[in-house]
Amino acid sequence: MIKLADISTRAPEGLEKASSVKERKKLAQRIGELQHLLYAEAKHSLLVVFQGMDASGKDGTTKKIFRNCSPSGTWAYGFKKPTDLEFAHDFLWRCHKLAPKKGHIQVFNRSHYEDVLIQRVHKWITEEHALKRIAAINAFENLLQFDNGTTIVKFYMHISPERQLEKLQERIDDPTKNWKHNPGDWEERKHWDEYMRCYEDAINRSEIPWTIVPADQRWYRDLFVARHMVKVLEALNMQLPELPQ
Repeated sequence: MIKLADISTRAPEGLEKASSVKERKKLAQRIGELQHLLYAEAKHSLLVVFQGMDASGKDGTTKKIFRNCSPSGTWAYGFKKPTDLEFAHDFLWRCHKLAPKKGHIQVFNRSHYEDVLIQRVHKWITEEHALKRIAAINAFENLLQFDNGTTIVKFYMHISPERQLEKLQERIDDPTKNWKHNPGDWEERKHWDEYMRCYEDAINRSEIPWTIVPADQRWYRDLFVARHMVKVLEALNMQLPELPQ
């Protein structure tokens, strides 16, 4: 049972920023090499999910980790409020059509979990409805994994409320970050405790496990995700195709 309050949001003591950034850059290069193999072999697909509170680093991590990957085989999509067309379908419709085909990496910045989390926090759906949606998500992810061979990697960006406050304020104080400012982020912050309850419950009910990423320090957050992604990709044991003899 995962208890978010018991997991640190910061790097281990003694870890140096400079050496960590250097390692992360090397790992990002390795991820680019492995993505090339994935694309060429076209036997596997990868769905990478980033979930977390506002300002937890979903965009920044995506940029740092996949910067050496070819855009031909690596796509990123940011989920926002559903459109009228998406509202007219079941909640998974907009996600299923974005599932990666073989040879491709699809990154979800937010994901199908949005329709459990925000809906549940604001009481727009009942608890019973939320639990049925979580069951549907498990079925959806199992379908992708076992029917199409899609490897699913889910990262929860574990930021502290104190660090989130600093980053939200930066978006007001720093002119280069003003474009990120959204008054709604401050409103959602008021529901922090309820979000933590709903995140924790969704994580613990998930059949495909989540990786909890300490997200207070950008440099360690990115290194943590890079290390995990290299392990996942190398475990696929991919090879460049050869001409038949």
